[in-house]
Amino acid sequence: MMFDPQAYRPETTILSLGENFYDPVAAADFPATTLRFRNDRAASQVGLDTLDDAEWVRHFGRFEPLPGTLPQPLALRYHGHQFRVYNPDIGDGRGFTFAQMRDREGRLLDLGTKGSGQTPWSRFGDGRLTLKGGVREVLATEMLAALGVNTSRSFSLIETGEALERGDEPSPTRSAVLVRLSHSHIRIGTFQRLAYERDEAGMRRLVRYVLGNLYGEDGEDPVRLLELVVARTARLAASYMAAGFVHGVLNSDNINVTGESFDYGPWRFAPTWDPELVAAYFDHAGIYAFGRQPEAIHWDAMQLAASLRLIAEAEPLIAALDGFGTAYQPAVTGALLWRMGRQAVSPEADRAAIQVIERALRETGVAIDEFFFDVFGQALPAQYGAEWDEARAVLDAAPLRADRSHPHWSGAPCAMLIDEVEAIWSAIADCDDWTPFNAKIAAIRAMGEALSGNLSRPADFS
Repeated sequence: MMFDPQAYRPETTILSLGENFYDPVAAADFPATTLRFRNDRAASQVGLDTLDDAEWVRHFGRFEPLPGTLPQPLALRYHGHQFRVYNPDIGDGRGFTFAQMRDREGRLLDLGTKGSGQTPWSRFGDGRLTLKGGVREVLATEMLAALGVNTSRSFSLIETGEALERGDEPSPTRSAVLVRLSHSHIRIGTFQRLAYERDEAGMRRLVRYVLGNLYGEDGEDPVRLLELVVARTARLAASYMAAGFVHGVLNSDNINVTGESFDYGPWRFAPTWDPELVAAYFDHAGIYAFGRQPEAIHWDAMQLAASLRLIAEAEPLIAALDGFGTAYQPAVTGALLWRMGRQAVSPEADRAAIQVIERALRETGVAIDEFFFDVFGQALPAQYGAEWDEARAVLDAAPLRADRSHPHWSGAPCAMLIDEVEAIWSAIADCDDWTPFNAKIAAIRAMGEALSGNLSRPADFS
């Protein structure tokens, strides 16, 4: 078995939380394992890119344990608010934490699954993932990473040879198991379960674990933890807006306490700046609409604060929650400037400029991806009419941070709208043609290189 000895650094840190936090489980025995996607870019960060395809499938399709890390997969326990309704009967129902390791920078990461079989938390589900769902998650994470969003990475996608019945898409449909590389799978809902069970010792242990292993800070101060999570989740909300992304299901069990986006179901990229756009057909009230995502994520952070009341006083927790708006405003400004290839001027001028641009996007209905493509690293093109004059002025006043020398800028905007997602899936479903899928991944990565401009992102957009 080939591992990079310089980069492969296995861990078992999660075991320090104790058995009340997880259930040992076994992966499903799939009838087939056909490798469809392996993310060697992500694998190189943890020393696993040197595995050959047969070894890859043994570990990420058959879930043979990786050396030095967890001897058995763990289904994590948590609760959560789902569309604002509290549910104490959830947990990892079709996934588990398979392994832990550190990347080249020493950051603790998890390899987690989706579609790996039933667990004690599956309720009436089959524990499986459709191949379409796996394809969509790969596309979402690749696009978000290119657009600067702090996201989990789709690590592996393996087709598993089962015919699945689903009520919301044509069935039977093909099955898959996804592995994601993520900066932990500790959710706000993990804390909610402990508050629900009045487990003060467990809550203190979890606070220590998150502060020490995910934030690199000593102690067990719940207020400090909330401050960190509020700042990270505010930046997550800001980056969703700059990306024109609608997660679709921002339940408290889907919010990672590291502020890393993950678990993609009915997501959408907005074609225009439409605050009312929803991704989930069942989100009838628009709770998680594009323009309400900062509010939704702030609400989830409030549930963390409520949970931490088990071991902390209310007043300092409320003060920590107030930091969400303070963190969000500069983060969304920085994220939008970054996507436009601009540098900051001053907080007041930058905020005013972004307000002008957002208003122009909303009122004119210009395609989001086309606008950001056109404006990156240059003046607003002449075809943008007089209604853009105010926006043109504020853009001209913002110094450029990058040029358009990358070959991406000689082509066309790289978007990820629902019609293209369906077309990519249709090629796979109808003809087993993975060419459009692979071509899209290459185009997205090229866009990410072009957007970076070989420069670091702002400190509040990391």
